[in-house]
Amino acid sequence: MDFASLFGYAGTFTGVSFMVPQVLRSLKTRSVEDISWLMLWLLWLNVIFWGMHGLFLGSMPLVVVNVIGFVIVSFQIVLKHRYRNNP
Repeated sequence: MDFASLFGYAGTFTGVSFMVPQVLRSLKTRSVEDISWLMLWLLWLNVIFWGMHGLFLGSMPLVVVNVIGFVIVSFQIVLKHRYRNNP
């Protein structure tokens, strides 16, 4: 593994971590009113585009972080829809 790949995997770890606290908070409080639909959908599109970019480049760290990010953001979208009427 080369030095650049180490940075790629470090970026993967931190990239996957950014949305986890929000998902956990949403599950705990069942409140999602302070989460923007626009932000979620833009983030969802972002991970799709970056994942495709990673596929075209053959960059596994880029693909992995965006597949995991896609799952996490998609789950947050489900929570936003499910808890939309909770205060």
